[in-house]
Amino acid sequence: MDDATLARNALIARLEYGRDRFLNRLYARLGGFVRPVTAFVSQPEPKTIGSFARGRQLMAGNFLFAGYLVEAPDRSIWQIERPDAAFEAQLHGFAWLDDLAAVGDTAARELAQRWLIEWIDLYGRGRGAGWVPELAGRRLIRWINHALFLLKGMEKSSSDRYFRNVARQTRFLTRRWRAAPAGLARFESLTGLIYAGLALEGSGQLVAPATRDIAAECGQRIDPEGGIPSRNPEELMEVFTLLNWAASALSEEGHMPQRAHLLAIERIAPTLRALRHSDGALARFHGGAHGQEGRLDQALASSGVRATAATGLAMGYARLAAGRTSIVMDAAAPPKPAHSSNAHASTLAFEMTSGRRPIIVSCGSGADFGTEWRRAGRATPSHSTLAIEGSSSSRFAPGKSVGHNTEELLVDGPARVRVQQSSGLDGTSVLATHSGYSPTHGLLHVRRLDLSLDGREIMGQDTIGALSETDRVVFEELMNRTGMQPVKYDIRFHLHPEITAGIDLGGTAISLTLKSGEVWVFRHDGPAKMSLDASVYLERGRLKPRATKQIVLTDSVLDYSSQVSWTLSRAQDGNRHIRDLEQDNTLAQGN
Repeated sequence: MDDATLARNALIARLEYGRDRFLNRLYARLGGFVRPVTAFVSQPEPKTIGSFARGRQLMAGNFLFAGYLVEAPDRSIWQIERPDAAFEAQLHGFAWLDDLAAVGDTAARELAQRWLIEWIDLYGRGRGAGWVPELAGRRLIRWINHALFLLKGMEKSSSDRYFRNVARQTRFLTRRWRAAPAGLARFESLTGLIYAGLALEGSGQLVAPATRDIAAECGQRIDPEGGIPSRNPEELMEVFTLLNWAASALSEEGHMPQRAHLLAIERIAPTLRALRHSDGALARFHGGAHGQEGRLDQALASSGVRATAATGLAMGYARLAAGRTSIVMDAAAPPKPAHSSNAHASTLAFEMTSGRRPIIVSCGSGADFGTEWRRAGRATPSHSTLAIEGSSSSRFAPGKSVGHNTEELLVDGPARVRVQQSSGLDGTSVLATHSGYSPTHGLLHVRRLDLSLDGREIMGQDTIGALSETDRVVFEELMNRTGMQPVKYDIRFHLHPEITAGIDLGGTAISLTLKSGEVWVFRHDGPAKMSLDASVYLERGRLKPRATKQIVLTDSVLDYSSQVSWTLSRAQDGNRHIRDLEQDNTLAQGN
């Protein structure tokens, strides 16, 4: 893309951003002319899950949002410094109300009431970063969900202002929900609108169109296999949760969700089950995290869908499971550029969990730790797969500008990703290939994983080679340009930080000891050099990346192809009576 095209696209993006900002402020202010609401006619049962520990931290003046901790014990949440736009967006979304409601005592209620009224004073007429459709939807859901908590003991003048602003935000959403980005943001906007239509006096006329609109979005955004274009498992869970909330609220008030809405829930449930590890957490791919503890289980239970995990690929992921072991592999092409602002170059990477203990992981999304960590987390070397030295299997390029930020989109990824799954008396297998290095190096990556029937052994084989005539031409040209220098590559296995790893048997094996006492042993065949190197684990809710280790197999390609075989075997069972009980104390996770 030449400089003129980049400049033109940047100008168009700035104009679109300015237009949307103007219209959001306009309709936020026009919303003040709507007839004020004075009462609820119903209230959906609160379904959002808060954290008691985070609620207590908020009350103590410790504000942890978007990876930043601001300590201001004597200040309001609206008086603190806001390090970046993501931090500010989380403030205006009011999801923190869940945490104060989880504390639930008088002090927590009075603090929530005070911060809510301050928001109305400062931003309630259309000012600030909170007047975008997705944040308005998120805010309305919380204001309505926690209405009893908020309104108990509140002075009438304050409750009147609360109801007037709820009406303003509802009016704003009726005019601007379509301006929310397609996908999660739009489902959040429409769910907020449905909540408002059902709960607020005199707003019943909003329910039917919002019900039709959310069903139409389900038909357009949820594919036949229950996936979404971003291929982000956590985002899929959030969409699923919102659809459940909307369907439940409609049913409780005697309204029938449309068929497309209910079918979307039915399609998503088995896909999410396939993307869940044996510890109950989601696989972390394409910008997603494990998900808030209990959120997925609650969503699956409330959906009423009893289907088992999807067979075959689930949103492009292959799942192997046996005994207490689960493996999830990214076995499809990465998201298309239009949906790739958070995508990772993770093709053929896998994660592996034994019981409730993650063992092989990806580094994760570094979005909460700044631009450089975010960029590093998206690169292929941050995933448990093969990476050619200095390269990623997909390339990144600047996308549109949003405010002062420029998106980096994933482009020029594997054009061909093929996968074959099988099962038999010996266990289950997946064989997959991707062509991400074909244009640049003329090399194809082939990965085979075999999981034994009892889940005690994983056998892997990674092959990289010029396997077609076209690829051989590209590879030979590369060899000629570099003076026949071999193409170096690494196969990485990032370890969870709670794994204790050590080199054993004279450097021929690496032992992995879990907290439960379970021991796994990693070995490999062939000339590849094995090392145990430093790595990081990027985890949402922590103040900085966690130090961990990675197993690295290093080799090179000189004569068209190279192959490395490896095994990961359980050598010792752990104490199954030891449970994974982690204290819910976010600020204690800074190390």
